[in-house]
Amino acid sequence: MLALASVPATAETQVRLGTNHGPILIELFDDQAPATVDNFLAYVRDGFFENTIFHRVIPGFVIQGGGFTADFERKATRAPVENEADNGLKNRRGTLSMARTNDPDSATSQFFINLDDNAFLDRQPGKPGYAVFGRVIEGMDTVEAIAAIPTGAAGPFRQDVPRETVQIESATIVEAGE
Repeated sequence: MLALASVPATAETQVRLGTNHGPILIELFDDQAPATVDNFLAYVRDGFFENTIFHRVIPGFVIQGGGFTADFERKATRAPVENEADNGLKNRRGTLSMARTNDPDSATSQFFINLDDNAFLDRQPGKPGYAVFGRVIEGMDTVEAIAAIPTGAAGPFRQDVPRETVQIESATIVEAGE
């Protein structure tokens, strides 16, 4: 009983990504990025991320996934979510942000994990930024292992695709006490 009392409680939702390179535990920022977190959790609940890949790996920058199968088929997504990059959260090492096109409000399922402090991705005057919505709380060693995989061209991409498939095998919401 005493040991449990020393474990800090968290009010934030957590998601465990099981990859073929190891687990990644994510804490979501429910209060600061509510629409983005709701969007991400809808994909988790639907099993959308299962058998998607990390298709973009740039050491010292990001690993990106959540939209393509191992055969580089783009998965059908929900409607885009409004960009919440004005939430005060910063693109720092270990944080998760939504990937998007040049349209600030185009994020759907793809996300990236920052491998470094990427302040230039933050919202700034005249720049909409990329919405931070979570952070890795366990498994940065897995993230770094993924980042170390050699990359090249594959599928529709000219560069930055891991030469070894990095697959998300599962994405589950972690219930309190797990």
